Amino acid sequence: MKKTILDLFEASVERYGGNTFLLEKSGGSFRPTAYKEAREQALNIGAGLAALGINSKEKVSILAEGCNKWILSELGIFYAGAVSVPLSVKLEESADILFRLSHAEVSAVFVSASQTAKIRAIRDRLPGLRHVILFDGETQAGETTFEELVEKGAACLADEATREQFLKIWPQLQNDDPATITYTSGTTADPKGVVLTHRNYTANVEQSLSCLDIPEWYRTLIILPLDHCFAHVVGFYVIIACGAAAATVQVGRTPLETLRNIPVNILEVKPHFLLSVPALAKTFRKNIESAVKAKGAFTERLFRAALKVAYAYNKDGYLKGTGAAALLRPLVWLFDKALFRKVRGAMGGELQFFIGGGALLDIELQRFFYAIGIPMYQGYGLSEATPVISTNAPRKHRFGSSGILVSPLELKILDESGARMRSGQKGEIVVKGENVMAGYWKNPAATAETVRDGWLHTGDMGYMSPEGFLYVLGRFKSLLIGSDGEKYSPEGIEEALTESSPYIGQMILHNNQSPYTVAVIVPNRAAIESHLKEHHGTFTPERAIELIRSEINRYRAGGELAGMFPERWLPATFALAGEPFTEQNGMINSTMKVVRSKVEKFYADRIAELYAPDGKNLFSAKNLAVFEP
Repeated sequence: MKKTILDLFEASVERYGGNTFLLEKSGGSFRPTAYKEAREQALNIGAGLAALGINSKEKVSILAEGCNKWILSELGIFYAGAVSVPLSVKLEESADILFRLSHAEVSAVFVSASQTAKIRAIRDRLPGLRHVILFDGETQAGETTFEELVEKGAACLADEATREQFLKIWPQLQNDDPATITYTSGTTADPKGVVLTHRNYTANVEQSLSCLDIPEWYRTLIILPLDHCFAHVVGFYVIIACGAAAATVQVGRTPLETLRNIPVNILEVKPHFLLSVPALAKTFRKNIESAVKAKGAFTERLFRAALKVAYAYNKDGYLKGTGAAALLRPLVWLFDKALFRKVRGAMGGELQFFIGGGALLDIELQRFFYAIGIPMYQGYGLSEATPVISTNAPRKHRFGSSGILVSPLELKILDESGARMRSGQKGEIVVKGENVMAGYWKNPAATAETVRDGWLHTGDMGYMSPEGFLYVLGRFKSLLIGSDGEKYSPEGIEEALTESSPYIGQMILHNNQSPYTVAVIVPNRAAIESHLKEHHGTFTPERAIELIRSEINRYRAGGELAGMFPERWLPATFALAGEPFTEQNGMINSTMKVVRSKVEKFYADRIAELYAPDGKNLFSAKNLAVFEP
């Protein structure tokens, strides 16, 4: 059966035509666009592309912040029979954008005003790029405004002959036709273009809805970049399938201003669910706790007591209210009515849950949001799987897990030899289903290595619990390997240390068959200086280093967090980094994940010194120098 993205959209337009599809702020308020209106606008865009000479299977890119035009343009690209190549607005280097546009053989690009300079800087090096279409801003020679494109499309559709010819294009799309080429972050080599077909997308929509119920009256505010595969599928293709509404964040004059618009827009849109990532979750929690603190010491103490009761009652989510904890139910109800309901009001009052994607979410954050009545359900996936593989959801969830598998999907856990592991045993997560990518664009070798006999080898380590929950432990390639060959994933330790300590900004652990584990740490100098001046009256590099050591020792024998991790994998010594890991220096990718290989390469000499005879001397000249003025 043919199930392309446009088959999905057309069916929803027919069923939910009068429902609001898109919400965008204009003139001081969010204004609705119904499904029927959206279809006409998308058809105009698609016909405009056809009028410019864009043919079926040609590639058209979008480099812009999230907005109605972004979503409608992608639908228009499909109506023209073309392939979408979404690009991240976080790409700063011309070479990064140049590679993607050239590699994907892009013929046209939609671009917002704030991103236009990036395209103009490299256009003369892109002979295949025939059209640059500006969402907004002043055009230069050889550029087209979005309005001009829409006018061309409307003129095409107004003529009966050209309309009939154009409307024959999209029905010819087949399930296996590419819909998008989504580029990975390129953490180890050139970025790879993940080719996702129309059926990859519609299959993953169906799979996602096997775990999640989205009523047609639901609204979401898309706060993640639209080039994200996760935002693509759950942000607006799942929304389309259910006849629900998607709002986009009001774009500011700067990225920081856009970020500041999020809490304001949440109050205006009153979303029923949100997509989130750990960084945003932490910001939301910080804002909530700051607001509670501002109410005074009594309210803050009461809030802490309410959290403690809710934590005890909720347990791990899966066992909520069982056993003796059931006795706490009246108290939980009272605290919810008196306190947590007001907190939810600050998030719009309608918010039912978050769905978390990207990096693993701290269990403490999950407990917090669950307690206040807005659960943050962790999911797992990757672009090559379009992306959703598993998720926690209202009907079944457990803190610390990545939830239950979407359905239908096959999963197996394999050891290094390819042997299948039993329930509870760790190994590589391997999946098979209609959501598995078609391959990497123009990279058959990488495709053959990643997809074998239809099975997608994720490169992630994990295990399945007897209750059916998937636990993701980290990347196989990032495993710590002891001198005896034992292996351990570092992500949990790194996350715990950076989340629980205000003095450790960033870190990576390293052990490649060595006697002990070491770390590269980016200290939070401002927090360290503030602490030392408050408690010691003065700041010295030696005291700063000792403070960092004491934070690690909290996880060792005798510390309040002892036993959380095996001690052999805690860093016996560390090198302090003089600058943060950032996108600019290549140590953070566009999804805000640390690029371990690049950090290790850059600090290779420092890491080697940590294994020298005096490597455990934390007060080395290089570590002390990091804190010098």
